[in-house]
Amino acid sequence: MSRIGYGAAQLPRLHDRHDEASALLRRAIALGVNHIDTAEFYGFGFANTVIRETLRPEDGVLVVTKVGADPNPGGQLPLRIAQRPEQLRASVENNLRSLGVDQLAVVNLRRLDTGPGLRPEGDQVVDLDDQLAVMTALRDEGKIGAIGLSSVTLDVLRRALPADIACVQNAYSLASRDDEDMLRLCTAEGIAWVPFFPLGGGFPNLPKVTDEPAVHTVAESLNVTPSQVGLAWLLHHAPNILLIPGTSDSTHLGANMAVGEISFDADTLATLDAVESRSNNVVIGAES
Repeated sequence: MSRIGYGAAQLPRLHDRHDEASALLRRAIALGVNHIDTAEFYGFGFANTVIRETLRPEDGVLVVTKVGADPNPGGQLPLRIAQRPEQLRASVENNLRSLGVDQLAVVNLRRLDTGPGLRPEGDQVVDLDDQLAVMTALRDEGKIGAIGLSSVTLDVLRRALPADIACVQNAYSLASRDDEDMLRLCTAEGIAWVPFFPLGGGFPNLPKVTDEPAVHTVAESLNVTPSQVGLAWLLHHAPNILLIPGTSDSTHLGANMAVGEISFDADTLATLDAVESRSNNVVIGAES
């Protein structure tokens, strides 16, 4: 698998330019992308629709989706928490329909225990064992190929290991490395680490990699952009890190894919490793 994939969260920016959205995906595949991260709530199904209509079996692209939140058209936020077992099952069924497949290759259970964003409340606070029970049942039924986790703590990951976890998606970047212990556990267990917000930001008050002076210094010395330095650092930091940077722009897509060619010498890597890590646990208001 290529270590640089494509995250479809920004694809709905092309909602009124469907052909451009499809062309962007074709361009990503031509550049070597063979795994795409999506969700039913990206553009209220738009991303999944474009993926379904654009990908061909011969492309050999692994599509990873997620459950734990559902689309919320007309709401203050574009999604609402959906953590209960029956909601997880319904979300899997919705993804199967919108992606037009008989099996979802990988489904991430987004727990919302940590990192930026919403936190479950009331009946949305669900025990991990209850969630894994329905996820493993769906895998046994052949509707899911593999189970991943997202927005989880180290303790949750440890509890989930017997369920054979394929990947973990947490907010993680050069500027926010709260989960270093979890990354080490994933490396030891052969679990892919797939950071979202790989350049920080995403919500107000989250540290941004591109605000770091050291990142700009390295970028100037290598004649690349600060964003490319931040992404390339992730690839150098651990062998099991896979990237899913998102964009709706073809030029930006090419720049993201080019980070695989960036190399750092020992001094440069030490300079980047010395960047201070700051917390990314920014909580936003819940949506009913």
